[in-house]
Amino acid sequence: MTVESVKPVTSETIEPPLAGGAVPGLGHGLKLVRDPLAFMARLRDHGDVVRLKLGPKTVYAVTTPALTGALALSPDFKIDGPLWESLEGLLGKEGVATANGPRHRRQRRTIQPAFRLDAIPDYGPIMEEEAHALTERWRPGETVECTSESFRVAVRIAARCLLRGEYMDERAERLSVDLATVFRGMYRRMVVPLGPLYRLPFPANREFNRALADLHLLVDEIVAERRASGQRPDDLLTALLEAKGDNGDPIGEQEIHDQVVAILTPGSETVASTIMWLLQVLAEHPEHAEKVRTEVESVTGGRPVGFEHVRTLTHTNNVVVEAMRLRPAVWILTRRAVTDTSLGGYRIPAGADIVYSPYAIQRDARSYDHHLDFDPDRWLPERAKEVPKHAMSPFSTGNRKCPSDHFSMAQLTLITAAISAKYRFEQVARSNDTTRVGITLRPHDLLLRPVEW
Repeated sequence: MTVESVKPVTSETIEPPLAGGAVPGLGHGLKLVRDPLAFMARLRDHGDVVRLKLGPKTVYAVTTPALTGALALSPDFKIDGPLWESLEGLLGKEGVATANGPRHRRQRRTIQPAFRLDAIPDYGPIMEEEAHALTERWRPGETVECTSESFRVAVRIAARCLLRGEYMDERAERLSVDLATVFRGMYRRMVVPLGPLYRLPFPANREFNRALADLHLLVDEIVAERRASGQRPDDLLTALLEAKGDNGDPIGEQEIHDQVVAILTPGSETVASTIMWLLQVLAEHPEHAEKVRTEVESVTGGRPVGFEHVRTLTHTNNVVVEAMRLRPAVWILTRRAVTDTSLGGYRIPAGADIVYSPYAIQRDARSYDHHLDFDPDRWLPERAKEVPKHAMSPFSTGNRKCPSDHFSMAQLTLITAAISAKYRFEQVARSNDTTRVGITLRPHDLLLRPVEW
């Protein structure tokens, strides 16, 4: 099936089946809170499209790779729904992540030059410097706090490359703590929409509001510092400060704020979460850590790995891709139908919310042999062609594809190569690498001990 799977409603379209296990009043929200990953992974057993109840609301879940691709590519669906509504407090309504239509196209044109493939090498020296600084900060035998370290390198690379910010580690730590609180609270608000109860002064609500306010304060500090400096380096923040709206006037302060939020916070969260999972993978699969180290030595001749080596680090890149397949940072996405339509032969009414899970899609036994095995070689060309289309889309697809895909892959591959060239890893006794589920996925509290080769 392709985008042709999206068609107007006819007499032949039918109502999708209702998933089992709904609880009166809460619907399926309780299952999505208790064990969301298992719940989403089982939905395909009930149909290609199924109905869910989140409180009083009906939501449609899409479960196949082909239909998620059709959903992403069809103009009958837009960015909206429970996920984006829950994220509005963070991302605002005027940033590229949440905008639709002409505004989205204009904003995309503003930021796209910073992420063009031919622009990425300009960031290479910064990526190299930060990747090697990470390994030099660690000491053999000492415990590495993977959450703070992953955020530190992700935030510093984003700030130094895209915002030309001299980012202090204290800010990276603030961002890490704030995002963990905010994304956890937003997930609760998405799956259990209790409305006014989230405005009551309960401890969890106060903690959420404090973290959200600090995130916005952090962004205000970045923009204010640039304005005060009077400098206009050739970077993404300058592009935003000089951007024009549809009427030819400079874009408003709120749009600048929301765009910086969209650049710094979700990007740092997803990249940092992926780095955490890569560290966990290297500890759990020492055979692949050894294979990465050997590849790096072969490619570099024993010299420090650099940006110029990234394209030739085939196995290292495949390790990154396989880690993202099994542990995608973004595990749930939503869309909203803009018209009465059908998807895969099922009726979707105008205004309906649609949800799908890259986590479930990318772990489906119908798409992958030995689907739960960590197997980077499945991304070798001769095997990758066996993977169904849209069964692996870590950066989404269509006009909502993440503009920073090449930027992110370059830094993830380089960081993986740099740390694997120097260390292998062991988990310490109090480490907890089980999955913490919020809007994104990350280990609860991954603690590793680096050991020199």
